[in-house]
This record gives sequence, C-alpha cells and structure tokens, in this order.
Amino acid sequence: MADFTETLTEAHIAMIAKQPVFFVATAAEGARINLSPKGLDSFRVLSPERVAYLDLGGSGNETNAHLLADDDGEGGRITVMFCNFEQPALILRIYGRGRPVLPADPDWDALAGHFTLLPGTRQIFDIAVESVQTSCGWGVPLMEFEKERATLVKYHAQADPQTWAEKAGRRTRSIDGLPARPTDRYIAGEPGTGPA
Repeated sequence: MADFTETLTEAHIAMIAKQPVFFVATAAEGARINLSPKGLDSFRVLSPERVAYLDLGGSGNETNAHLLADDDGEGGRITVMFCNFEQPALILRIYGRGRPVLPADPDWDALAGHFTLLPGTRQIFDIAVESVQTSCGWGVPLMEFEKERATLVKYHAQADPQTWAEKAGRRTRSIDGLPARPTDRYIAGEPGTGPA
C-alpha cells in the first residue's frame, strides 16, 4: 500500500542517504519518456521541500530538454525514484518540478556549493518537491553494493577542456528535437574526487 506525504520526512531523508543509485524520469508533450539511472555522490536533500542532483555530461541531454519543454513557469515535471535493495524493502518516489541550473546561471554558485564538483559536471537539476510516495518494494531484489564505476569520471577527467566544451555545446536538442540549454564550461572537478 502506498503512502503519500507533501514533503520529505526524516525517515525518507535517512533512506535516501543510504542509496548508491537513483532513477530520474521526465516526459514532455509529444516526446518519448526519459528514464535514467544515476549514481556517484550526486544527490542532495536541500530541505524537506527541495532536492537537487549533479549531472555529468553523457550521451544526451534529455532531462534538460524535457524540463524546459514541460515548464509551466514553475519547472518541468520530474520523478526521482529510490529503491532500497537491502532490508527493509521500500520504494520512495519524489514527484516535483525541476529546472536545469548551468554554470552560467546566476544561482549556480549557491547551488554548486552543496556538491563536490566532479570532472565533466554539466549542470545541476534543482527540484521543488510536490509530493512523496512510499510503497512496499517487496518485488525489488536484495542486492549488495560493490563499488561505483570509475569510467564516467575518468572519461571526463581525461578530456581536453576545449574539446569537451565544444562537444557539450552541440547538445542543443533532445532525441525528439526538443531544445536543450547546453553548457559551454568544462569543470575539471577537485583532484582526487570521485570513485577509485
């Protein structure tokens, strides 16, 4: 049975802090639904009503495009899901309105201060929580976390900053042709940060 709250509770926040992976879903009118897994130390609870996650450059920029296309003036619709793969079984979904914040944006510094920036950081998604749902999770398997993959951070750390910025700057459309706001700033991150 599902339970809903308007904001995150202390129990929700504690469960989120233990999860090594989360999933993000967005949709825009006339476009396919985007669903992406996320890892690394990239998610922050800023308050019971606000969360954010750090986004590194990847194969597309679908979440950015969907949030812009679906924005009603308060951000685009986004769902973040956490599954507890250990005991107790639990699924937690955050339903909210999100917006991409890029390094060129005036509120970047304040938001980025909540994270350790990783090589290839592209943007931060700032999400206003509208409701939170928990459900049993009895169908989710028990699994053990081994370690983060180093591949994405290593790939970005080895990139030439100018080439990286040029490539990221070309990501101006989603798969379905929706406009996205690309970054033109390569972030090197802190030495020694990220997975080993």
